[in-house]
Amino acid sequence: MIKVKNLTKKYGEFIAVNNVSFEVNDGEVFAFLGPNGAGKTTTVKMLTTLLHPTSGDVILDDINPVEQPELARRQFGIVFQDPSVDDDLTAWENMDLHGVLYDVPDDIRKQKCEELLKFVDLYDRKDSLVKEFSGGMKRRLEIGRSLLHEPKILFLDEPTTGLDPQTRNLMWDRLQELNKAKGMTIFLTTHYMEEADRMAQRIAIMDEGKIIATGTPDELKKQTKTEFLEDAFLALTGKIIRDEGAGSTDKARTVGRAWGRR
Repeated sequence: MIKVKNLTKKYGEFIAVNNVSFEVNDGEVFAFLGPNGAGKTTTVKMLTTLLHPTSGDVILDDINPVEQPELARRQFGIVFQDPSVDDDLTAWENMDLHGVLYDVPDDIRKQKCEELLKFVDLYDRKDSLVKEFSGGMKRRLEIGRSLLHEPKILFLDEPTTGLDPQTRNLMWDRLQELNKAKGMTIFLTTHYMEEADRMAQRIAIMDEGKIIATGTPDELKKQTKTEFLEDAFLALTGKIIRDEGAGSTDKARTVGRAWGRR
């Protein structure tokens, strides 16, 4: 479903993503892990048409997102790290606007809005302004909205950061239901190792712009002779605390602005 070959992103002399290759199978839950500044978000942005690669190839469901960005965008939904819902609209209006932007027909759009607001347990708040919602409610709304156009791939970029355990568990339960019922491919980044261990069939670990290990959670634990995925992650990436301000994503933003790039 996702094929990445020799993907590279440079900003001047700085290499944010360095010759990365991997594949994600149809219907797979794939976790993309790494320390702060490893290049994960830059990679996700290239996969989702928000950044152009310097070199290398990306294929999403047999579509090249660089050559056919509009068509590629219809194949995936995305939940960004930062909130992207409109606080001045109601939950229903946020959903409905997304459906309009994706040309979902009126009758189907209404049905899907109702269905997905119920799916994320927000139907009883459908007429409430999003500015009144908690962070967890906004996150659930973003997930529901990302599914409205029935994408084949769902990208989740650290979707549970700052959420309480109850909301996190509810969200993952819903996503597991979706994955099993629809066979949707899920590509996620997270700093919660227990989430990756619980959810993902396979994991890629990225550090300093490169993929340093790929395998199932059990394979990574076996490779590092550890019992827990967090210990395996630390064995592969080290225990030095990373300053995100010095990491690849923020460096890329800084250098990119200097070069006049997004």
